[in-house]
Amino acid sequence: MHPPSPQLLRALRSSIQANSSLSACRASCPARLASPLSFAPRRSNSSSYPARPSRIVPRAQPPKPQTRDRGPRSSETTQTDFAELNVLGNLPTPATAVDACLDDGFHLDNGIKVTGGDGVLLVGGEAFTWRPWQAFSGGADAKSMMVNEKGQFEVAEEVWGLLGLVWPRPDLLILGLGASVFPVSPETKRHINSLGIRVEVQDTRNAAAQFNLLATERGVTDVAAAMIPIGWRGRS
Repeated sequence: MHPPSPQLLRALRSSIQANSSLSACRASCPARLASPLSFAPRRSNSSSYPARPSRIVPRAQPPKPQTRDRGPRSSETTQTDFAELNVLGNLPTPATAVDACLDDGFHLDNGIKVTGGDGVLLVGGEAFTWRPWQAFSGGADAKSMMVNEKGQFEVAEEVWGLLGLVWPRPDLLILGLGASVFPVSPETKRHINSLGIRVEVQDTRNAAAQFNLLATERGVTDVAAAMIPIGWRGRS
């Protein structure tokens, strides 16, 4: 048997040293070699860099038109005809609709003219002259006596006698009290309500406009009006 050659001994020595170094490394850090590679996220120190406020850029507004000209009229057939939106446009106007309010009377749509300072009472499609001041015996000052010391419109019960005779009775009575609006006294309002009629008070111009609208919409049997000419100012 021949002894090993120097080259073989040198190779065995190098192999033993390499294996011993690897074993020592495994013993000192086994977890590092056994676990897979992991990359921890880098923590940013936000406290050292203050947050910068975001800048809001305003949106540019379009320039305002210099003229009211909107160009040529459109020929499209799909445009909305606002005249057709008037649901009351095809309904006939009541004959007792108020056409004009005057200082001393009224002009109705059927051609009747109430003048001489008389009021008008519109009930059930009929028009009657109305003089509520005749219930007072104050002579020339009788008209001013329709407003009491508290500034309330107050008249005698016989003034509303016609409302108790018609049937069916109207659901609403619109009072037009001249150029101004006066509250109705509790006694007068209580008597009208006892007939099953609600009361709404306005000045004469607005009362006439509201009567025309409601009488067209609901009918003259449901809405009545009692109005004094706009020349009456009440108690001064």
